[in-house]
Amino acid sequence: MRVFLNFKDLQTCLRDAILLDYYVSGFFWAKNMNFSIDQHSKFMTLLDMLLHNLQTLHMSLEDSIKWLGEVMAEIGPNHSQKNEELHIFDVREANAIIDYLKISLFQHYRLYEFMFYSTREEIVIGTEQTIEAVKPADHPFPAPLEEGISLDIYSAFLERMPTPETEGKVLDQEQSPQESQSETEGAEVDSLVGFTIDDVKSALARVTDEVLLNIQKEINEKLQVQEEAFNARIEKLKKA
Repeated sequence: MRVFLNFKDLQTCLRDAILLDYYVSGFFWAKNMNFSIDQHSKFMTLLDMLLHNLQTLHMSLEDSIKWLGEVMAEIGPNHSQKNEELHIFDVREANAIIDYLKISLFQHYRLYEFMFYSTREEIVIGTEQTIEAVKPADHPFPAPLEEGISLDIYSAFLERMPTPETEGKVLDQEQSPQESQSETEGAEVDSLVGFTIDDVKSALARVTDEVLLNIQKEINEKLQVQEEAFNARIEKLKKA
């Protein structure tokens, strides 16, 4: 239907979409009425002429109703046998057509007038976005921010895949601490080689004795100082 009516901008043009709905609704209504091919043709021509009168001739609602009455008198029921070929609708079908036009075109006549006569501003239904790609770097890009691009796009297009050289460097860096740790442990083990438990006990005893001796000397010195101070006070009290 839209190809036949030459409607190209149905997704963006509201007028074309309304007209397409007008014709499609009328076509399926006539189909449900079981019209013949000639009746279909006459009815669709009637719909098109009504819109033509509204758009081109600027007919008012009253004039369109009068025009419809004249047309229905020509193609509607006729009791005489003169020009029977022109009268292809019976009384029931003619009344159904008038009722349909009342609830479709005539009921919304002002809206169709507004569509044809009023100028509307162009509505922007889309925007253009410019995305600047990050330049390649030697190191991987930082993780995307929450308000930035999604993680899927970052992982698919921006995150650099590790090369064999970088993988080798990472493996060397991971292995070097382990090797140094193992060497340190080996050195510590080697430093204790040749000592027995008795040697360790004697070494600890000497260290403990030295520490205790130093502490005892400090305590004796402090006690001696306090003793001299007390003796001096006692002498002063005796003299007083």
